[in-house]
Amino acid sequence: MKRKAVILRGIAAQDVDAAIDYYFAEGGDALALAFVDAVEAALTYVAAHPSSGSPRYGIELGLPELRSWPVKRFPHILFYVERDDEIDVWRVLHGKRDIPESLQADQ
Repeated sequence: MKRKAVILRGIAAQDVDAAIDYYFAEGGDALALAFVDAVEAALTYVAAHPSSGSPRYGIELGLPELRSWPVKRFPHILFYVERDDEIDVWRVLHGKRDIPESLQADQ
């Protein structure tokens, strides 16, 4: 299967930047870089296997195309929609957030 391009929406990029800042402040370079690596691995995976993500939140929100994929070793979740030629990453949220509320605010 061909890998699709991955496009982060502005707010998703802000989510990632905020998490990097947090991990840098809490654990320094090594932790922040580990988070970056984990996000990149998750993005690479969904680019190659977009239908693998869970539709759970999409079903809850009435957005059947919305899928989620965990960021390994970190409590973050990627939220994305597969398009014909790309993966549209909506958010990268901490799993303890009110995820439905956060995603509904973006619609």
